[in-house]
Amino acid sequence: MSGFVALVVRDLQLVWRRPGDVAVVLAFFVVATSLFPLGIGPETNLLARIAAGVLWCAALFASLLSLERLFAADYEDGTLDLLLLAPWPLELAALAKCLSHWIVTGLPLAALAPVLGVAFGHAGTTLLGLSATLLIGTPTLSLIGGLAAALTLGARRGGALLALLALPLCVPTLIFGTSAIEMLATGDDFAAPLLVLAALALVALATTPWAMAAALRQAGE
Repeated sequence: MSGFVALVVRDLQLVWRRPGDVAVVLAFFVVATSLFPLGIGPETNLLARIAAGVLWCAALFASLLSLERLFAADYEDGTLDLLLLAPWPLELAALAKCLSHWIVTGLPLAALAPVLGVAFGHAGTTLLGLSATLLIGTPTLSLIGGLAAALTLGARRGGALLALLALPLCVPTLIFGTSAIEMLATGDDFAAPLLVLAALALVALATTPWAMAAALRQAGE
């Protein structure tokens, strides 16, 4: 477990030395969501209706921006070879990388979403629900994205392949994330889609680390 924590801390320190990588992700999220109110105009009802889909799609694409380098740097500098030889499971290493990615992308996106939701006419509990859905759903995006990053490691044009692999697998999370916000905005009980989001995260947590480890072993041969 100490190796898991050490790897998370190491990745966070590397991100701290390159704050521009996180800034690009957050800037993309802010700009992408801000363009819709500017383009559509001050139609409050329409903006409120599309807010959930816009914010979740922007969060999905923003999280994919930094995934291409999730394992690539370790692959290039030989760290992956050390992880393959380490006395603790490679699955934990893959999970640590995904946790680091979520901390520097998923958490900031969930914190920014309520601020941006104000531009779409949402307020109060809807904004809190928006943040809650992203907190529960973005770990799934990081885990699925990590799997796609491991599968495309070392491939030419890996970024395009990563997106093609990850986007279809993220559709259920996108659907239930937007459904939860829409149900909350209309006054319906949004517990069911929120529980489905949590179930999707647990399924991803139970399956993707082993698939990532297998893909990383293949890439390291």
